[in-house]
Amino acid sequence: MLVGAQGAYRLARALRSIEVPATVQAVLAVRIDRLPLEEKQLLQTAAVIGTEVPLVLLQAIAEAPEEPFRLGLTHLQAGESLYETRLFPEIEYTFKHALTQQVAYETLLQERRRALHTRIVEALEALTGNRVVEVASGGKGLPAGRQDPDQVERLAHHTLRGEVWDKALTYCRQAGDKAMARSAHREAVGYFDQALRALTYLPAQRGTHEQAVELRLALRSALLPSSDSERILTCLHEAEALAAVLDDHHRLGQISGFLSVHFRNRGAYDQAITAAQRTLALATADGDGVLHALVHLYLGAAYWAQGEYARAIDCCEETVASLHGPQRLERFGQVTLPAVQACTFLAVCHAELGRFAAGTARGEEGMRIAEAVTHPSSLMWACYGIGLLRLRQGDLPRALTLLERAMGICQEADLSLFVPRMAAALGAAYTLAGRGVDAVVLLTQAVEQTMVTDMVGFQALCRLSLGEAQVLAGRLEEAHTLAERALALAGEHQERGNQAYALRLLGDIATHQQHPETEQAAAHYRQALALAEELHMRPLRAHCHRSLGTLSATTGQQEQARAALSTALEMYQAMEMTFWRPESEAALAQVAAQ
Repeated sequence: MLVGAQGAYRLARALRSIEVPATVQAVLAVRIDRLPLEEKQLLQTAAVIGTEVPLVLLQAIAEAPEEPFRLGLTHLQAGESLYETRLFPEIEYTFKHALTQQVAYETLLQERRRALHTRIVEALEALTGNRVVEVASGGKGLPAGRQDPDQVERLAHHTLRGEVWDKALTYCRQAGDKAMARSAHREAVGYFDQALRALTYLPAQRGTHEQAVELRLALRSALLPSSDSERILTCLHEAEALAAVLDDHHRLGQISGFLSVHFRNRGAYDQAITAAQRTLALATADGDGVLHALVHLYLGAAYWAQGEYARAIDCCEETVASLHGPQRLERFGQVTLPAVQACTFLAVCHAELGRFAAGTARGEEGMRIAEAVTHPSSLMWACYGIGLLRLRQGDLPRALTLLERAMGICQEADLSLFVPRMAAALGAAYTLAGRGVDAVVLLTQAVEQTMVTDMVGFQALCRLSLGEAQVLAGRLEEAHTLAERALALAGEHQERGNQAYALRLLGDIATHQQHPETEQAAAHYRQALALAEELHMRPLRAHCHRSLGTLSATTGQQEQARAALSTALEMYQAMEMTFWRPESEAALAQVAAQ
């Protein structure tokens, strides 16, 4: 397994690919069996606790008087089975070799192991006074340092191994919620799966059926960042069937809301809106204020995707207004804090309408909330919202800083669902900054991801950004294919804002041809302008006027060029979009000089 010379050996391959020979395990088992009975039992008890063995816990469950206990520990240390790893705030031991812990554990009979795991649960609860964790099933995003980092996970492990199923359900659920609070979604999936397993051993009654619904909803949220759409849909359908039997309107409303998110991610916006409206009816009938806030967030997201920015703003403002005080720091079972996500949607919708001051105010409000709870997913969304707003306004340095931070969080926290959305914005910023190569690499991967995961809701968006980058790189054929496909997807799924951007991109491609296709370019720009006017997309309108003015100047239509460029300049000045002013002023001056 090793290569190199004495004193400088290294592994020839990864440790996980190495199988420890059975003979080595047998030798260790014989060595453990030869220990004095008291020491053997002490080592086995430590092995059941785990690789980290707090002295106070070992002492609480070891069936040995004080003096033999201390002497046994001393002998195990001398024999290099255990050693101290920590002295403060309490003494803790670990095994000299991980294989020793494994073999010592396996030498115990199953019933003895189960009994020891049960005693460890009792000892842990006694030692902590049941003050285990402050992150309850509601999913608060609490500041770091307010809960024990290990005890819940230990209790979940030992309750499962000890087959204490009622407590296993409780602690696995708490461990999953705690993992969600720090955006450890894969870890949360494991705990929620274990909680569901524990639930199968408990009596079938209303309380357990309610928990079965809650766990499936929690599992859905943990699965969401990994884009496991098939399993998410299975969870939601199972939860829906259970909630229907219970005639539980609140949970049925939650499920319809999550179905709305599922449909939105797949570009099925009509279904998303229908599901959200079902949730709204249930929330209104029950007077459920939280569900009322969440469903307006779901509706706002669907309207945003369709380019109905004003309606999206109205919905998200309703969400923000409905969440008061501490509720703004609550996740309510969501991946991201709803208050932060609502502020993000408000920032980007206002940006599309050219209301940058209003968007900035809401975006910064979301950032303050996200930073207060140090929640990665929420911080990613807050950075994305303000970053995209800055990009639309042309504040490139701040846009790049924020969008790169958003992408960094997305990758570090393994939020793969959101990578295409983050990449679309960051890639557009790279293109505007002249970093075409970086944009193409990033966006090519993003487009591929949307295809593999069938995330239809992001496909047009990513193709648009990649098309812009390919224009910068001079690959006009590739850009044209991307733009046409983006236009088709946007039309198919009623993403009218993306339709407008796709038409403008087609106009840019036509003007960049070796022999510019001026008539076709003008037609595309006018179509984009008409749709942007209908949707009140002021920044895009300004860009279309600038493009039409520049195009008119090249074809000798001076009056049309002057009018269009003057309009673009006035709009840029009114919205403080200073990035594009020098180019527009230079073009207008050139027209005036002719």
